[in-house]
Amino acid sequence: MTTRNHLTELLFPEGFVWGAATSAYQIEGAWDEDGKGESIWDRFAHAPHHVVGGATGDVACDHYHRMPEDVALMQALGLGTYRFSVSWPRILPRGRGKVNKIGLDFYDRLVEELLSAGIVPTVNLFHWDLPQVLQDAGGWPNRDTSDWFAQYAHVVFNRLGDRVERWITQNEPRVAAFLGYGNGTHAPGICDYTQAYQAVHHLLLAHGKAVQVFRQGGYRGEIGIVHDLAHFIPASGRDEDVAACHRAYQQDISQFLDPIFEKRYPEPLFTWIGSLRPRIEEEDMDIIGQPIDFLGVNYYKTHQVSFAIDAPPLKARLAPVSAPGWDRTEMGWGINPAGLKAVLLDVKASYCNPKVYVTENGCAFPDEPDETGFVTDRGRVNFLRDHLLAAHEAIEAGANVRGYLVWSLMDNFEWAMGYGPRFGIVRVDYDTMERIPKQSGFWYSDVVASNAVRV
Repeated sequence: MTTRNHLTELLFPEGFVWGAATSAYQIEGAWDEDGKGESIWDRFAHAPHHVVGGATGDVACDHYHRMPEDVALMQALGLGTYRFSVSWPRILPRGRGKVNKIGLDFYDRLVEELLSAGIVPTVNLFHWDLPQVLQDAGGWPNRDTSDWFAQYAHVVFNRLGDRVERWITQNEPRVAAFLGYGNGTHAPGICDYTQAYQAVHHLLLAHGKAVQVFRQGGYRGEIGIVHDLAHFIPASGRDEDVAACHRAYQQDISQFLDPIFEKRYPEPLFTWIGSLRPRIEEEDMDIIGQPIDFLGVNYYKTHQVSFAIDAPPLKARLAPVSAPGWDRTEMGWGINPAGLKAVLLDVKASYCNPKVYVTENGCAFPDEPDETGFVTDRGRVNFLRDHLLAAHEAIEAGANVRGYLVWSLMDNFEWAMGYGPRFGIVRVDYDTMERIPKQSGFWYSDVVASNAVRV
């Protein structure tokens, strides 16, 4: 620990990775250009009453056409790594079979631009944009989709695997399964919890098969998976609230991490959901439990959980919890930095302290640009600072945290919420597509340069 200008600098470990994250559908645009196939988000957003304001990702941030400019911006901010997702239907318009060379070439150029700028590519294979033709064949509830995913992974590994140091198989399969197939608020918009639980299993199976392909191919670098992990607190000490909190934790955390680290599902959860439990074949758990090199943790929320008879299937109601002095984000989420520390220490204690990257953390606040378009977003700076302090405390307590990636590099399409919420440390003027770093962007650039947070 050192001091400078009467401020305390909390230094992060040597070699700590700093970066920012995005996803394909949220920023690329060019939804039907150069041979790209339709994704479930293309279909979902084009249908009425699915996205606030009828917004779509047709243009988004136009990153597909402005990629070199965006990489130059990352370089100016001093980012060490950039986490982006590859659009499955841009590579395989039919989900499988013939490769779209133009689409694959785009990601090849992106990797080259990043390397030339001194930025390590972190490549995510799946961030929710399943090819629509595969949804027409049953989507993630269809077991075959796990094999098609492995074939897709092989195509991308073969093209980019000689230069990419860090791979992510999937981002937040919980969201893809339960918001896509359980309550229908995300694509493909299906409301069927039987399909949702089956989708969970096949998403994890697809992850395991992709890891097998990666190992068999002898590709360089490391591979892992990203999960969104919330912190859960029972609303009271009453048995029913404590039990509801356990069920919520098992559904959102144990159901995803136990198979990967322990080759099993949480049986109390499966006993509770009864007939909703997924079909699991022999050897599936061995496939899912392929050793991984790291776990990506996305943290946004702390939940207070209470028993609720009218909240199936778990009979658990989740309420946002903010720490003292904090309100809520524009998404209605509570702000609780201590929850990040709690999550990281829980992973340490429950799963033998795996290597962890915080692969997403950020907030949406109402940004108010001045006449030049600059945003003085002190609220976002304070949010990021307090969460980084929480991560630092977890590291000091022994958590094996190796990096932090802010969500998001730039304002973008926020799924069913459209273009209202802005998460970026860079403002995007959606009329002109101008990129303007916010106060938080310059602040984060200083954190990256100094490998420290000043408090």
